[in-house]
Amino acid sequence: MAERRKEDLMNPPRSEGFVRMPDAEFEAILTRAAEEGAKRALADVGLDGDEAALDIRDLRSLVDCIRLVRRTAMQTAVRMITTGVMLALLAGIAIKLKIFGGSP
Repeated sequence: MAERRKEDLMNPPRSEGFVRMPDAEFEAILTRAAEEGAKRALADVGLDGDEAALDIRDLRSLVDCIRLVRRTAMQTAVRMITTGVMLALLAGIAIKLKIFGGSP
């Protein structure tokens, strides 16, 4: 691709109010804008610098641990409810069959 002059870059060709530019140049601008936006967004939440990758890994690990705790708590609650229902059924059967020496 031929080198564009500085004057051409400052005054891109226009067509019906729209600026025309080569696709490769447009893609390069979009890529640069996306990278700068991502860097700014990470900096805004404090995830920039040398420790950023470690911080993100730690956050992912923390989220995984929270999911594990939530799943374990649900399993424990279901087990406790099931055990309670089973004990109530066994107590009802024991009373019905007068296993513990009911009245004559």
